[in-house]
Amino acid sequence: MSKLATAAKRLLVGRPFRSDRLAHTLLPKRIALPVFASDAMSSVAYAPEEIFLVLSVAGLSAYALAPWVGVAVVVVMLTVVASYRQNVHAYPSGGGDYEVATVNLGRRAGLTVASALLVDYILTVAVSIASAAANIGSAVPFVATHKVEFAVAAIIVLTAINLRGIRESGSAFAVPTYAFMIGIFAMIAWGLMRAFVFGDEMRAESANIEIRAENDHLMGLAFVFLVMRAFSSGCAALTGVEAISNGVPAFRKPKSRNAAMTLLMMGVIAIVMLMGLIVLAQLTGVRMAEKPLEQIVNAPLGYEQKTMVAQVAHAVFDTFPPGFFFVATVTALILVLAANTAFNGFPVLGSILAQDRYLPRQLHTRGDRLAFSNGIVFLAAFAIVLVIAFDAEVTRLIQLYIVGVFVSFTLSQLGMIRHWNRLLATETDPAVRRRMRRSQGINTFGLVMTATVLIIVLITKFTHGAWIAIAAMAAIYALMTAIRKHYDRVAEELRQQERNRTMPARNHAMVLVSKLHMPTLRALSYAKATRPDVLEAVTVNVDDQDTRKLVSDWEKENFKIPLKVIESPYREITKPVLDYVKRVRTDNPRDVVTVFIPEYVVGHWWEQFLHNQSALRLKGRLLFQPGVMVTSVPWQLASSVKAQDDKHVVVPGAVRRGLDDR
Repeated sequence: MSKLATAAKRLLVGRPFRSDRLAHTLLPKRIALPVFASDAMSSVAYAPEEIFLVLSVAGLSAYALAPWVGVAVVVVMLTVVASYRQNVHAYPSGGGDYEVATVNLGRRAGLTVASALLVDYILTVAVSIASAAANIGSAVPFVATHKVEFAVAAIIVLTAINLRGIRESGSAFAVPTYAFMIGIFAMIAWGLMRAFVFGDEMRAESANIEIRAENDHLMGLAFVFLVMRAFSSGCAALTGVEAISNGVPAFRKPKSRNAAMTLLMMGVIAIVMLMGLIVLAQLTGVRMAEKPLEQIVNAPLGYEQKTMVAQVAHAVFDTFPPGFFFVATVTALILVLAANTAFNGFPVLGSILAQDRYLPRQLHTRGDRLAFSNGIVFLAAFAIVLVIAFDAEVTRLIQLYIVGVFVSFTLSQLGMIRHWNRLLATETDPAVRRRMRRSQGINTFGLVMTATVLIIVLITKFTHGAWIAIAAMAAIYALMTAIRKHYDRVAEELRQQERNRTMPARNHAMVLVSKLHMPTLRALSYAKATRPDVLEAVTVNVDDQDTRKLVSDWEKENFKIPLKVIESPYREITKPVLDYVKRVRTDNPRDVVTVFIPEYVVGHWWEQFLHNQSALRLKGRLLFQPGVMVTSVPWQLASSVKAQDDKHVVVPGAVRRGLDDR
């Protein structure tokens, strides 16, 4: 069973890497771009669509505002990209927003940012995979009717790829990501040429559909509220920007410079794609209804609303079907791979939080392939729960989205302003001060923009599901605080015990005996070798005939070690031993009691159910007794010896001495 599990792990993950190979897993910019920017770039596949969906509530006339909403999103994106270029230079250790907020605003602000980012990373996976299912479902009806199953399978595949290491996952995702860029840029360029150079008329399949407004009298504050909601949905295009600031350690040297350049490239690409798709959607007459069954008036029989990217691609490449299929395929791929940004950001942030004792320490260590394997598995598990709970519906999941990321954006900008204030207080060089003032100005403008968006998001999306994200952030904040308190309490407890250097008065050893066989003899020999002050054998009388035979055999062997028989009227083993150990401790409080328990070592998993059950129960109870040490004395059965031979473990020096017969 062990060999089978090891073989499966090696097939899934690959051979383990030595720790000194960590430098070889660092990423050049050409690989870092698809690894860290796939989320931000892929968001153009659903962010423009969300703008149209929300505006459809006011009817087709509201579509005229879509480009202006897109421009507002672009302004925010440019601001955030410029601000985060300051972050990666100032804090290149990989802590990102968490480190910025903790250092400059305090522990509570840092934990708020951390909880927001953790929630956002989980939602990134869920939203990206759900959107991929929707896009593939536009071309493959089977996927449309089995979105949840497809999403779960895709998350499992992504998890397996990421467990193989960041370098390998980056190489695997580079081709689809660049193919997506080429496909979208080619579609935008060809569509604009057809419209403005050749004068062709491009019509989306939904261009003739009429959409009824949910409220024909939507005006004033209600209409402003709707536009603000469309803007907040479009701001989903900014998700993933913070991942690069968390992933700076994964870049090749010079790390900060390469990260800043990658961030700039990502921002420019995402902006061009976002605005290009909005313009093409306007030119092709795309119609998107938030509630198709209620809003669409003249839909043909069997009409199913497809994604905006699929409709635009079909209109632009109406005379070249391979172009449509290429765009549809790479869009679906990039949406699946967009989740990879979270698979790189979440484990790194989790490792830093674990190092600071806010998360379990298992999240801090790297796995066989030098990736943070535990963090990857945790992220996948939470994302699968979300996908199942919300039926892989993008419209339902998107309402939970971007709340966390804009909380981190806002607190990060405020932290950077404090950072520059602290440096300006001691800096005297005029040129350096001017650069710091310029950077501070960028972060100040970023604070105003991100705080404004955060307020809009909270106002417009709170009742639509954003409250769930806020509740999840609060729960994670409370959990991390509780974990830190536990670790601090344990550390203080251990420090107090370290100061108490009083040595035990005596060592009272007892060997548990059930039968007089080889495992018992080995345990007796080992116990004698430790030279305790008191040594005795202990057996529990659960069967009079077996006990009498044991006592008789003991006397025949003429052991100098006394055999203590403990009565058990209810045929229990654990409680009588515990009571006896407690009596020994009560009679001599300064003594330490060492209990030696013979155990079988077996070679097959099913043999565990046939042996050692009483020993395991007793050991589990004894571990909670103060002043009691538990020692397992193993006895290898033939099955364990055979299993060890099959593994053929070569001991150190065996090859040199000619003892390895392979």
